[in-house]
Amino acid sequence: MVLEGLHYTKAHEWVKVEGDRGRIGITYFAQSQLGDIVFAEMPHVGRVLRQMETFGVVESVKAVSDLYCPLTGEVIEVNSSLESNPDQINTDPYGRGWMLVVKLADPKELEHLMTAEEYRAYLAAEDH
Repeated sequence: MVLEGLHYTKAHEWVKVEGDRGRIGITYFAQSQLGDIVFAEMPHVGRVLRQMETFGVVESVKAVSDLYCPLTGEVIEVNSSLESNPDQINTDPYGRGWMLVVKLADPKELEHLMTAEEYRAYLAAEDH
């Protein structure tokens, strides 16, 4: 499941641009590869992240995986419900399972991300 209107990274994060903000999470593919997510570590509000900098980790029954920020920006909101309900990442990765919102520093960085169509092709080429 790849949603239109989002931008994607090769590390399987998505970002939905809403004005000067970007809402970020991991893709359906990423959560399906991880299995049942039991823990999610998110950054603090106010932290400034660079494009593709590690911002946290998710831990599943299978593995621990780093999370990468698709765009440079300041963290202005974190999905605190993931602390007690990290399984939302599995059940609704594009909705209730969102992870953080950043105030975008450079919207031109979107050019380095994939569209939904490009991400689908990437998954197919990688034989996922």
